[in-house]
Amino acid sequence: MTSSRADAVARFAADWQRSLRAEPVTPPLIADYVPDGTQVRLAVLTDLLRIDLRERWGRDADLGKRIAEYRKEFPEVEHSPELADLVCEEFLARRRHAPLAVEQFLTEYPEFADAVRERLADFDIDAFGTAETTEAVAALAELDPGQRIDDFDLITDLGSGLLGRVFLARQRSMQRLVAVRLSAGRAAAPHTMAQLDHAHIVRVFDQRVLSTDTTRLGAAAPRLVYMQYLPGGTAVGVLDQRHTGPESDGGAVLLRAIDTAMAAKGEIRPSDSSVRAEIAALSWPETVAWVGRRLADALDYAEHHGVLHHDIKPANVLFTAEGIPKLADFALRESGPRPVVADPAAQADDSLPYQSPEQLARLLDPAAPAPGTRSDLYALGVLLWEMLSGANPFDDAPRTGESSAETYARMLDVRRAGITEAALSRLPADTPAALRRVLLDCLHADPEQRWRNGFELAGQLDLCLDARARNLTDPPPASLAYRGRGWLIPFAAVCIGVPNALASWYNIQLNQSLIVDRMSAADQDRFATVGLLNNLIAFPVAALLLIFLTRRPLTIGFRLARGRAYSARTLAKARRDTLLMADWAVLVPFGFWLVAGVIWPLGLALSGVELPPKTFLHFFAAQVVCAAIALAYPFFPIAVYAVRSVYPQLLVRGGIGPGDERQLRKLARRGNFYLGVAASVPLLGVAGATFVDAEDLELVIVPVRMLSVGGILAFVVTYRLFRWLEADLLALARAIPQRKR
Repeated sequence: MTSSRADAVARFAADWQRSLRAEPVTPPLIADYVPDGTQVRLAVLTDLLRIDLRERWGRDADLGKRIAEYRKEFPEVEHSPELADLVCEEFLARRRHAPLAVEQFLTEYPEFADAVRERLADFDIDAFGTAETTEAVAALAELDPGQRIDDFDLITDLGSGLLGRVFLARQRSMQRLVAVRLSAGRAAAPHTMAQLDHAHIVRVFDQRVLSTDTTRLGAAAPRLVYMQYLPGGTAVGVLDQRHTGPESDGGAVLLRAIDTAMAAKGEIRPSDSSVRAEIAALSWPETVAWVGRRLADALDYAEHHGVLHHDIKPANVLFTAEGIPKLADFALRESGPRPVVADPAAQADDSLPYQSPEQLARLLDPAAPAPGTRSDLYALGVLLWEMLSGANPFDDAPRTGESSAETYARMLDVRRAGITEAALSRLPADTPAALRRVLLDCLHADPEQRWRNGFELAGQLDLCLDARARNLTDPPPASLAYRGRGWLIPFAAVCIGVPNALASWYNIQLNQSLIVDRMSAADQDRFATVGLLNNLIAFPVAALLLIFLTRRPLTIGFRLARGRAYSARTLAKARRDTLLMADWAVLVPFGFWLVAGVIWPLGLALSGVELPPKTFLHFFAAQVVCAAIALAYPFFPIAVYAVRSVYPQLLVRGGIGPGDERQLRKLARRGNFYLGVAASVPLLGVAGATFVDAEDLELVIVPVRMLSVGGILAFVVTYRLFRWLEADLLALARAIPQRKR
């Protein structure tokens, strides 16, 4: 893909995501992103239509558009070689919302009937994907290692399942080891999987439809799909190790499962691996978060490419020899309703315990809303919970003699009731509160209350992997950070008020000795009057300005704690304002001190008080010292409070991304500036004293001395706060993921 094409598609996808944060949703206009008169115009347009089609039907059927509408809007799409693929994608998107027969759909696009039928043959839909016959199943069972199928020499039997038998094979033409799945009439969806190229998704190379006479599979249209070979086994083996070994072994539990799977295949484990060393150093809850973070990223990547999984289960999570997890079998399960059978146990469907409430509801009622990406996050949450605790969070296995409809209804009721105390008690004692919170949000019965996408979930799991970051986001209830929530206004008032009050004392002492005591009684009255007017105006205006600038941190955290919901865009603004709160708390008083240093003498002059030119200099120099005090000392306590007590409440609501990471690092850099200002306060006091005449030094020596000593002590405290703040900010910044497609 050329850079211009990639840029246009990326901008369109990003603007679509931004539009989803607003109410109502206003989709971006495709025409604004299609380049004019370039060779890549048609390719860009095709990509944009695919994204628009996916997003519209994925959010709301009322937003959905048909390919026929796109063809009228953009006539050049008629010449796209991928037009038939777009028509096929429209069918799949519409079928997720409501039952739709293939032949009924094709009456709308008769000219694409043959092409669509050919493409839908890769999905087990309606008449496509011939059912496996008894002869075909028997023929598959007779396949043995050592045989050659097409271009592949079968080496080892890796297992079998609903989708066929899987072998480790050597591809002769490429001289490489691959995993080969052989099926007779069952869906394989290779077109869908082949477009996914991600570090945590099993790479599918290609498919082949084999001749029936060479495979002895009868007339069942035998299909071969070959993909990346992963020797580390599946999450099934990890769960087996979790059931038999203590979770206190941490990441070693995962590594033992991988080594056991490799030994069974005759593989040798890597002798020197930084990834394995990283896993071995993790606790078991951290290991689960480490695995989950990578699987969530894979789901986000797939969703960005218009693919949902809908079949997350232990058998579909594979591991490399180093322990890196990868998701397999994307889009192999049709999201529409399945036939209801009398005995659900007879289905041997190992996916059922991991299905979301909306998937179960759709099994009961084909007209129910189609599951979306949050359904996959729910299934991933169930799997991670089972890895963490050693047991499924829901005790709702199918019962003997129970019909499938009764099983689905009972499972749906259990999931809607939420996680029980018994399930919570099975979590390991060292489970971080952050990981428990993240998984509970994954398993919320209402999809709208779960994480919005895999990127959000990955970000939250990243927070769980950093000890300092997770203690910030989910502090213990007895900690000061937790108990201090809700005390923002009193705390900020003290932090701003005390330094400014001390600055005022210093200012009054100098002005009294050098200016006021040398005035006449009438001028002293005028000085007091101007000062009173100045304070009556400045203090309320400064307070109102501060409240306005910090209105989001002051209100949103309070309302979130009481169940109020906000859009991702509003939360992002609140996080930004929270990190700017300490800046406003010092910059506003700083500005008012400097302005007062000009306006107050001018007010005295306008009131008829005659002041010597040097008096103006003394007055302004004192104001600069007071402004520096107001700028340096309130910043760090307010910033530490904001980062430890206010910001985490916003961070755990999701939607975090690279922008938040940049804001955190900018605040850390600004801390260096304010630390320098704090160090300069004693020096400014001494510098201001140099403007005082020698005979007047004894009048100001006490305030200057107190400023110098107090400034040095305050700097020691400020430096300590600076180091705390810097460590907190960098921990949070490290834990915020960067979106990489």
